[in-house]
Amino acid sequence: MLNVLELFSEADPVWSTADIIESLETSRSTGYRYIKTLHDAGLLTTVRNGYYSLGPRIIEMDLQIRQTDPLLLASHGVLEDLVDKIGHSALLCTAFRDSVLCIGESRAPSSPANRFSRGQRRPFFQGAVSKVILAHLPHHRLKAIYARHSTEIEDAGLGGTWSVFRKTLGEIKKDGYLLTMGEFNPGVYGLAAPIFNEQKTALGSVGVAWDEKARRDVEVQQAVIAVKQAASTISERLLENQQRP
Repeated sequence: MLNVLELFSEADPVWSTADIIESLETSRSTGYRYIKTLHDAGLLTTVRNGYYSLGPRIIEMDLQIRQTDPLLLASHGVLEDLVDKIGHSALLCTAFRDSVLCIGESRAPSSPANRFSRGQRRPFFQGAVSKVILAHLPHHRLKAIYARHSTEIEDAGLGGTWSVFRKTLGEIKKDGYLLTMGEFNPGVYGLAAPIFNEQKTALGSVGVAWDEKARRDVEVQQAVIAVKQAASTISERLLENQQRP
C-alpha cells in the first residue's frame, strides 16, 4: 500500500486508478482497496473521477513535523546565523534510506541556481552535505551500503574497493568537514559538517553553498569554522533535549 505513495512525483503528480493498479502489479480488488484506504486517511485526494493526487493529510503532517522534529527544533536560529556570518545559503540535511534529504534551509539573496531545497533528495555519494554524513555512519551500515552501491561509489570517485572506500571516508572523518566544488552545479562550492547523536553517529549535516564567482567574498577557513560551530551547536542542543525528563 505504501508503494502507491511512492508513485507520485513532481513529474507525475496525478495517477489514474488503472495506472496505479498496473504499476503495483496486483489484483484490481487489492488495488481498489489500497486506494480507498489511502483516500479515507487523507493521504490521497480525488482530482477527478478515477484520478488521484497526494492528499491534504500530508500537508497537515508537514506542519506537525516542522513543529516537532528534534533536528529542526535544535537548528532554530542556527542556519540564519550561519547565513549572516558567511553571506550565503545554509542547509540542514538528514540521512534518508541510501540518500540525503534536505529538511531545513535559510536562503541568501545570492543563492545558486538549481539550489537544493527542503523536501529534495540527493545521492549519498555526491556533494558535501551527503558525503560528510556518509563518512560518519557505523561500520556495519557502510558495509551494507557498499554492497548495494559499489558501482555508484566507484563512479563518484570514492573508491573502487571496500578498503579504498573506507580510507576515503576516513580522511573526511578526520577533517570533520568537507569542501566540494561543482558536484551538482558547475562552479558551485559546497561546505558541510556532520551533526551527531549521543553515540557520535551522524544524524545529519549542516552545509553552505556559494557560486565560484563569489569565492573572493568567502574566506574559506572562516566558513569552515562557522559551519563546524553550527553543526556542533545543533549536536549539543540535541543531546540536551534528549537528557531532559
